[in-house]
Amino acid sequence: MIPETVQATCCYHCGETSPTSGFYSQDKYFCCLGCKTVYDVLNQVDLCDYYTLNRNPGLSQKTGIRPEKFAFLDDALVQSKLIHFKDTTQSHASFYLPQMHCSSCIWLLEHLSKLNRAIVVSQVNFLKKEIRVVFNHDTISLRGVVELLATIGYEPHFSLNNLSGKKVSTYDKTRIYKIGITGFCFANIMLLSFPEYFSSGDINEHILKELFAYLILGLSLPVFFYGASEFFISAWKSFQQRFLNIDAPIALAILITFLRSVYEILTQTGEGYMDSMSGIVFFMLIGRYFQNKTYNALTFDRDYTSYFPLGISRLNANGKEEQISLSNLKSGNLIKIHSHEIIPADCVIRQGEALIDYGFVTGESNPVKIQSGEIIYAGGKQMGGVLVLEVVKEVSQSYLTQLWNNDAFQKQEQDDSYIHRVSKYFTIVLFTIAAIAAAYWYTHDASRVWNTVTAILIVACPCALLLSSTFTNGNMLRLLQRCGFYARNAQVIEQISNIDTLVFDKTGTLTQHGESEVAYVGKALDAETTTLIRSLVNQSRHPLSKSIGEFLPVSDVWPVTDFHEEPGSGIQATIQGHTVQLGSANFIQEQTTSVGSGSRVYLKTDGILLGHFIIQPKYRK
Repeated sequence: MIPETVQATCCYHCGETSPTSGFYSQDKYFCCLGCKTVYDVLNQVDLCDYYTLNRNPGLSQKTGIRPEKFAFLDDALVQSKLIHFKDTTQSHASFYLPQMHCSSCIWLLEHLSKLNRAIVVSQVNFLKKEIRVVFNHDTISLRGVVELLATIGYEPHFSLNNLSGKKVSTYDKTRIYKIGITGFCFANIMLLSFPEYFSSGDINEHILKELFAYLILGLSLPVFFYGASEFFISAWKSFQQRFLNIDAPIALAILITFLRSVYEILTQTGEGYMDSMSGIVFFMLIGRYFQNKTYNALTFDRDYTSYFPLGISRLNANGKEEQISLSNLKSGNLIKIHSHEIIPADCVIRQGEALIDYGFVTGESNPVKIQSGEIIYAGGKQMGGVLVLEVVKEVSQSYLTQLWNNDAFQKQEQDDSYIHRVSKYFTIVLFTIAAIAAAYWYTHDASRVWNTVTAILIVACPCALLLSSTFTNGNMLRLLQRCGFYARNAQVIEQISNIDTLVFDKTGTLTQHGESEVAYVGKALDAETTTLIRSLVNQSRHPLSKSIGEFLPVSDVWPVTDFHEEPGSGIQATIQGHTVQLGSANFIQEQTTSVGSGSRVYLKTDGILLGHFIIQPKYRK
């Protein structure tokens, strides 16, 4: 068991617990120079009310901003895609800020004009985590605005998808138009039908009766030809595929109702059923709109470019680093990838040691060591130091792009819902009953055949089945979302009932990415040894070193000399006159017997084996 040695201090800006040897400003403690700098900037312009709205509202600034990181924003093409309005003095741009999390963020971001007078307006959309900035481009550039946001801890997220110019609509406007027009026609048809209901069809004013009938006929035309069009299109497509879905009997019922009503109105032999037809279409459109609104709560419309950076560091012929748009990256270019950056294209290592996290591509949580000369595939994230890579395939031809565009992921799900399976037999039974009724009345009273057949087809419309299905499935999707279960469509709900086996294809499916459980076995560690270990693991970016560093209690760190890291094996250094080693049994040259699961990292100080850390993946709840 490791005793707590040093009491942690809470950073006034971000709230992180840190060793006591931090930075101070006006008797306030900060975990790093970055957090202190942000506080000083806000204090100079009298914006420290930011800290009164929430406790420790800021974000950690330990990482800092790499110089020239946003140099790609000086490219005129990139600017034209990000700036959505520009005149002689002002430019308007919107940015996605994933760090926005509380009311203090909103307050600070909407007071950007106090940080820089060239910013005219900054308006926040908290639900979308977006900020719209209006700035004077003669005084501050687009890059300057982004660097200002990054300085105070709100670095905008850019992706290659920003350059596509494509915006996915969050709702179906066509269906809204259909609901509006159909609802208007349905309401007026019902009002004009009231005299028929109240008088039982016996209206003395024949002129008004004919006028109302023709008005009803005119109002029914938009409902039939526009509002109900999607039911006819769906039914026709299913008929072409030799399959009758639920829309087939509904379309038939709407068609028969409309034709019979037109016949009765034009021949003045009846009032028709236009009110029923328009009601059927209106309520079914509402049901489908409700279900689609539930689908829109889930976003499956992103492509691979949404995850790639907007700019990349390319090395020119003179070896000088320059920022370019990712769309201009060509095969044969040399690029520089920094720690925790995404590999945008398939590349070969030219310089540096690669420790690649392929979690986004394969789901595996453990980083993979790639040797010099081997291919690194697009979508991986560098977890080690700086890499120099040679592009072998452009972004559009990379492995990740091919995987994303694979036909297996693009094909439409087969519409095999229980309701559609039932509708096939329902339609057959319906036609059988109509044929039997027609044959019976043809031999007994032929004048009743038309009325009988149309009545059967109208009354037997399965609209209630479809309406109940859309509302039920939509509500089920909403309830499942509350439990953290996101279904791609309503059909999945029916498929769940047939599941009898669960197969997990990747370890990352069962484990929490980037999290682990650590236990120490061996001689008790005193405060001095704990500090030695923390000072050593702070020099390494390896995931196991990070896990050990997070497991140890907060303490000070000491200077490290003679640091050596053998990739995949272990690390060692001289600290305060002590030789400290952490790594595998072979690395520390000890014979051990490993029992049980998990990775083992052995600890050796001054040639004495003290114990080992057992690091296991943290499983999802």
